[in-house]
Amino acid sequence: MNKLTKIGVSALAGSLVAVSAHAGSLSASGSASISFADGDVDEVVVPTAGLTPEGNQWSMGDSITMTGSGDMDNGMSVSVSFEIDNDDVGGGNVYDSHSITLDTNGMGTLTFAGHGGDGAVSAIDDKTPNAYEESWDGVTDADEETVPNGLSADNMFTYKSADLGGTTITVGYVPSGVAGKTPKDGYMDFSVVNSNGLVDGLTVGLAMGESEETVGTTIDNTILYGTYTTGGLTLGVQKSEADGSTSATTVDFQAVGVAYAITDDFTVAYNQSVSDKGSATIDQEASGISASYTSGGVTVAGMINDVENVAFTDADDTEGYEFNISFAF
Repeated sequence: MNKLTKIGVSALAGSLVAVSAHAGSLSASGSASISFADGDVDEVVVPTAGLTPEGNQWSMGDSITMTGSGDMDNGMSVSVSFEIDNDDVGGGNVYDSHSITLDTNGMGTLTFAGHGGDGAVSAIDDKTPNAYEESWDGVTDADEETVPNGLSADNMFTYKSADLGGTTITVGYVPSGVAGKTPKDGYMDFSVVNSNGLVDGLTVGLAMGESEETVGTTIDNTILYGTYTTGGLTLGVQKSEADGSTSATTVDFQAVGVAYAITDDFTVAYNQSVSDKGSATIDQEASGISASYTSGGVTVAGMINDVENVAFTDADDTEGYEFNISFAF
């Protein structure tokens, strides 16, 4: 090895030592819940078998998140998060979302999500206030191509700025893939959110970006929302738009919500939403009420939602309801 190479290696080693991480910490958090969910139809039609019972409406969900973090000598820090949760399809435990985050100590955070990444648009797909779930939740297919939700992907980068006088900027990016694979092209989205910077209690947000419709074609997503809180009352309104390459992939979505915290532990809410699909002759309309009560680490919550023209199907009107008890630790 020549002298120049030795100097280069020594300098590199010195720089690594300068930003080395101190011994980190590891913490765990999680939740477990029991739910009962049903609708206004007790039986479903199976073409080859006629009417068959829906089955057991009781279910259990659980999730454990492990978080490790460590500080570097330059003031930055690194954290790693792993989640294990219940597999809704297979009924087993799965290694779910996992990510690593660099906190730049004043210049924002940079996160790489190996699985379960959310872009700037998908993180705010519905910001109207509620006490439990959205107005269309609990009804099969009610969220199928009815709510623009932006970019969610594995192996995704997300940057979130530091607080800039009440404003934060988020940018999501998925690198391009190879021909025939998704995503074929790299995709990017961003959001700008201001909280309490204009008026006390007022939060406004704008998000824009692309997501992949099919390999090589895109959907342009736009979200604009605002919420206002005074005392225990929170009001919210949102307008979202997904512009695809055809009318079948173009959706306009509007939602309003009002939530009231009767006490610090008990909240009730009412929500409405309307989805307008370019290729459909009718709109999907949803409304619902929800409530939640928290005592320590235990939360009891429920909702009743009514959805008309589910997934833009004329006269397919369904009511869904759910009761949930969850324990957080």
